[in-house]
Amino acid sequence: MDHKAVNELQDLQYFGEYGGVNPSISDSSTYTFLSAKTMFDTFEGNTEGCYLYSRHSSPSNLYLGEALAAMEGTETANVYASGMGAIASVIMQICGAGDHIISSRTIYGGTYAFLKNFLERFATETSFVEITDLEAIEQSIVPNTKMIYCESVSNPLLEVADIQALSQLARKYGIPLVVDNTFSPLSIPAARLGADVVIHSLTKFINGTSDCVAGVVCGTKEFCLSLKDVNNGAGMLLGSTLDSLRAASILKNMRTLHIRMKKHSENALYLAQRFENDGLRVVYPGLPSHPGHTIFQNQMNLAYGYGGLMTLDVGSLENANALMERMQDRKLGYLAVSLGFYKTLFSAPGTSTSSEIPLEEQTKIGLGAGLIRFSVGLDDDIERTYTLMTECMESVGILNRQVTRATS
Repeated sequence: MDHKAVNELQDLQYFGEYGGVNPSISDSSTYTFLSAKTMFDTFEGNTEGCYLYSRHSSPSNLYLGEALAAMEGTETANVYASGMGAIASVIMQICGAGDHIISSRTIYGGTYAFLKNFLERFATETSFVEITDLEAIEQSIVPNTKMIYCESVSNPLLEVADIQALSQLARKYGIPLVVDNTFSPLSIPAARLGADVVIHSLTKFINGTSDCVAGVVCGTKEFCLSLKDVNNGAGMLLGSTLDSLRAASILKNMRTLHIRMKKHSENALYLAQRFENDGLRVVYPGLPSHPGHTIFQNQMNLAYGYGGLMTLDVGSLENANALMERMQDRKLGYLAVSLGFYKTLFSAPGTSTSSEIPLEEQTKIGLGAGLIRFSVGLDDDIERTYTLMTECMESVGILNRQVTRATS
């Protein structure tokens, strides 16, 4: 059981300006210098500990970045105003015109659209490959391949990437492995498993209160400084700056992340096991029936479980919509995108968070119209939640209790 990440987080201490237990919030867009030369040196990137302009950095953003670097086990981290801001900055920093990217086929719809559509404007090509097929990935590598990109647990199909194996393959060809670890903070130590760059949408589990949008890039000091370079840093020049007030808020919420992740995982595993016993088509990495169960188990921090995401295929979009509306009526959660909230959130990704992926491609990767993605909440009585959910399924004709009992 590896508690290293949480211990490092808990060991971080920042005194506020007047001795407060929370660090003071730097509510400034720009910073003063005692000498003109120091300002010049800071612009040139030759001065540590000096703040220039909040688009470059701020004390509040630095505190949050250091906490996230401690969590992931990287040298440092840069925070951004959104997960997509972090993703776009990393990709555009590493890749340019004429370069090639290998990406998992099953990824967040916004990332897919950025790689498939937006980067075409800059003559950057992406090959979308089954991330669990190492042979196919290796066969896709060409001389101008500059990156292998994947999600530790894919959105929304919950495929599990073998980060250690992918890292070995990437290093064999001198290519950086970039991993979006949004679905599994603490559960999967992506950087410690060999990822060169780790990205999170802080909007989700890490913040945990669905009240802001933010992102982070965790990596080496050299790479993170390159992102902030005033002349050619994608993070600096694209301007995806996280507000200091939000950075301070996320830092406070991070202190309960280890408790929340345990409960999210515990509740999701309970529901997944019960639904599978009911004969429903449920996918959850914690189930032995999941194709990536063993891989997840081999690379996980056991204390934090298999994560808070599961999917349920109810056959059709009509069934999915009816069930989600019924569950919301019964106050079991919200029909909403995103994840990591204290209440359960559910959506049909084919028509929401993955709608950027063409229908033909959705069919190829197995993203059915009746698939519901659940971000399981922090319910105290998960057995009650299960009972109420199955009642909702009965009421819309998805689950027949009598048939279930007769066949069990």
